[in-house]
Amino acid sequence: MEGGPDSVCVLGIDLGTTSVKAALVVGTERGQVVAESCSRETQAYTSSVEAGLQGMEQDSQRIIRALNECLAALPQQQLQRVSHIGITGQMHGIVFWKRDQGCKWTEGGTGPIFEPEEVSHLVTWQDGRCSPAFLSSLPLPQSHISLATGFGCATIYWYLKKRLKKSGFPVHLLPEVGDPGSIAGRTICAWHGIPKGTKVGIALGDFQCSVYSCLTERTDAVLNISTSAQLTISMPLGFQPPETPDPSSAVTYFPYFDGDYLAVAASLNGGNVLATFVNMVARWTEELGFQIQESAIYAKIIKAALDQNDSHLSVHPTIFGERHIPEQLASVTSIAASELSLGHVTRAVCRGLIENLCSMLPVQRLMETGVKRVLGSGSALAKNEVLRQEVERIFPFPVVYGKDVDAAVGAAMVMFQRK
Repeated sequence: MEGGPDSVCVLGIDLGTTSVKAALVVGTERGQVVAESCSRETQAYTSSVEAGLQGMEQDSQRIIRALNECLAALPQQQLQRVSHIGITGQMHGIVFWKRDQGCKWTEGGTGPIFEPEEVSHLVTWQDGRCSPAFLSSLPLPQSHISLATGFGCATIYWYLKKRLKKSGFPVHLLPEVGDPGSIAGRTICAWHGIPKGTKVGIALGDFQCSVYSCLTERTDAVLNISTSAQLTISMPLGFQPPETPDPSSAVTYFPYFDGDYLAVAASLNGGNVLATFVNMVARWTEELGFQIQESAIYAKIIKAALDQNDSHLSVHPTIFGERHIPEQLASVTSIAASELSLGHVTRAVCRGLIENLCSMLPVQRLMETGVKRVLGSGSALAKNEVLRQEVERIFPFPVVYGKDVDAAVGAAMVMFQRK
């Protein structure tokens, strides 16, 4: 979709946990439409001897390589019309680089591209190196949001302790906080056809951008299941969160746009649980002397679960813990010999993911706040019919699945509506 001569083109970029997505959004008098989009898996997970088994890191170079591949696949004619770039990505993690040596420019197939240079691995939000005992030894945050392992500030403290540094927290490393949609800077040269001097917005949280791309009514609840999972509702106008954090609370109040807040049940367990389950089945199969692609296993277990409409098997699938109860891991109960098929177990895992979210932010609370429908989004929900069936079984509201509900589109929309 080209758009007319008076239309405005904005690029949204989402640096996600497993993939990078770029979306070109064209604005006209009638609103915004997604003109083109491209997604590439980063395959960036790597290991760290220093972090041990609990570490979760990604190779920064692979992430930027995937970004360059995304932009190279978008039409040059559209990219040449980009006026603003909105940036979002996985929240809470941290990456370090040397001042003025963070990246280098090289010549690519579509002109100059930048690549990471003196840059560390990305320590992701999934990182588990900061134990509850370590976190409890840190200063209390001056915020209503509790500190958790995988948060960048906690990771910095971990590095300071690991290397026996006695100095205080390196405040100079922290970025300035600005208003959403404000400008961080301009591109210093042409990039994949994007003009030199294009305005780049300050970084935005991927969760808020995902919600922004689809939330049109305050009576909507948003359910997102991708690598992790979130269930969120809008708080009433004027709501202010408590001044101090409650580490035991399953609900976090995320700052949103225009001074609003979202009540969020942010689960660490979503599509990553299903991916781990599939990987487990693949390993068992390999140990038995057979080789089956994980993609084929995924398709077969979903088909098997569709044939099992009900199961008394109960799976509490929190294999990655939760921030408010990190010590409580997964469990399986009500195990009967008649319900041990792959179909029974797969359906129980899918049901458990939704029930876990609803234990954090109960359906009753949604009803009390006036929720009238649920907007479903996320890659795990999009490709898993069993998961969608369980959503529709558990929630007593209409469920609407949005095609263009994603963070890259939301980041672009923020730049449209704030510039």
